[in-house]
Amino acid sequence: MTTDVHKTIDAVWRIESPRLIAGLMRMVRDIDLAEELAQDALVVALERWPDSGIPDNPGAWLMATAKHRAIDRLRRHKLLDRKHEQLAYELESEREDIDAKQEAALDDAVGDDLLRLIFIACHPVLSTEAQVALTLRLLGGLTTPEIARAFLLPEPTVAQRIVRAKRSLGAAQVPFELPPRDQLAERLASVLGVIYLIFNEGYSASSGEDWIRPGLCEDALRLGRVLAELMPHEPEVHGLVALMELQASRLGARTGADGAPVLLPDQDRGKWDRLLIGRGLEALERAERLGRVRGPYALQAAIAACHARAPSAEATDWPRIVALYDTLSELVPSPVVELNRAVALAMAHGPQAGLDLADQLREVAALANYHLLPAVRGDLLAKLERHAEALIEFERAAALAGNEPERRLLLERAAQSAARAG
Repeated sequence: MTTDVHKTIDAVWRIESPRLIAGLMRMVRDIDLAEELAQDALVVALERWPDSGIPDNPGAWLMATAKHRAIDRLRRHKLLDRKHEQLAYELESEREDIDAKQEAALDDAVGDDLLRLIFIACHPVLSTEAQVALTLRLLGGLTTPEIARAFLLPEPTVAQRIVRAKRSLGAAQVPFELPPRDQLAERLASVLGVIYLIFNEGYSASSGEDWIRPGLCEDALRLGRVLAELMPHEPEVHGLVALMELQASRLGARTGADGAPVLLPDQDRGKWDRLLIGRGLEALERAERLGRVRGPYALQAAIAACHARAPSAEATDWPRIVALYDTLSELVPSPVVELNRAVALAMAHGPQAGLDLADQLREVAALANYHLLPAVRGDLLAKLERHAEALIEFERAAALAGNEPERRLLLERAAQSAARAG
């Protein structure tokens, strides 16, 4: 029973911690202190909830507990100068059971603590890489290993990046306030990058026992929709929202009853969410209407739209998808984009065409430990009936995969290749 409660607490923490840290940062104006107070509240929950049960509103309970800790800390360290007296007064005067969403809605023009603080963390004093890593860690609910996998970087590199980003914000005395509206656009690329990576981690989890993490997808979608209201004339904002709506429409078909991954060609398209597809297509149309040239998010949304419109994998307009990947590759060159282009080439022109490109990517250092490269090569080799080679690739992909359901799927593919090779 205690183990079940701890699992529930862990799930609650992953959902609520970004909002909790965001709200605390707004109040205490200190990143490290906000994180520490949030962790203190988690420790109290771990001590009390196994006996008392999970509260009806665990997020509000954690926030109230963290606020009490903040007040106790101020008193204990006798920091009650004028500034801290005012802070303590504000903390004590707020109702403990206030709904976090109501509180955020009254906050400022953005109307959302998470989004507001993403803009703050995306300050020009930080490099784009540091901005994204910091906001993912604090507000996206991702762990350092998850961020490292998203960036295809070593974990110590990402950990250092986060620490340095905090120090840089502190040294520059960056105020924890929303920047002027005319400066929001300057930080938009980083903000979009943060939301995009959060959604990707939810759509295809890099580690753990679940292949998808719908909560992260929902958080990213919520942030994207709020951002679209805040900046309605930015085509790439609508492009990203379109991409997320269209991808999220498949979530119900991406796993079987046992939680095992179901790949795109095998999905029951009757389970795709038509409402989300409609919203995604509308957002894509808005992005294309606003932008004279498609940006990277609108291009990816156009690719997702090809899948959404097709009644089956075979009926998909693969030549158009190849053309869209060609444009995307020219606009934002990336080995991951090239790997996706290899898959599209294989579907449009046969597995050998895709394998030729995938083989070239084996020389790219950034993909050296990327499990999807051998996974794609294994699939293409199997289609070419080169099963002994496919076996090696699937086993290598399984060894590199951090997500357990995905690893099992790759091992099943390896076993199938072994049987056919034998």
